[in-house]
Order: sequence, then structure tokens, then C-alpha cells
Amino acid sequence: MTATARRIVKCPTCGGKSVYAPENPYRPFCSERCKNVDFGGWATESYRVPAPSTSADADDDEPSPPQ
Repeated sequence: MTATARRIVKCPTCGGKSVYAPENPYRPFCSERCKNVDFGGWATESYRVPAPSTSADADDDEPSPPQ
């Protein structure tokens, strides 16, 4: 049996060292806390992917005519 080198990566949340292997259930994060902080960012929509405007978006910006 050969020993494999442990891959150490930078935690995306805190920047600390994190073991990227099955023994770390929170990978690529270093801890459950860092994983939850990242999840909270997605849940509150702090992370967004820009999308090009569509004609439907432009229609939403125009005021409705008076009735």
C-alpha cells in the first residue's frame, strides 16, 4: 500500500488551510462553520451571477399607462 500525499487547499471562506480529502466532510472548507458561512451567502443572495438584460426586463422598468 502506498501512502498518498494529503492535498492542502485554501479554504474559500477564511483562507486557512483545508485538507481536500474524503476524511474532511466539509471540503473544500476547513470547518462546518466556514461551510455554513458560505451557504448563508448563497441563501441570502449575496452571491450573484450577472445576466444580460432582456426585453422583458426593459418592459418592467417602464411605468404603466394611466387608466
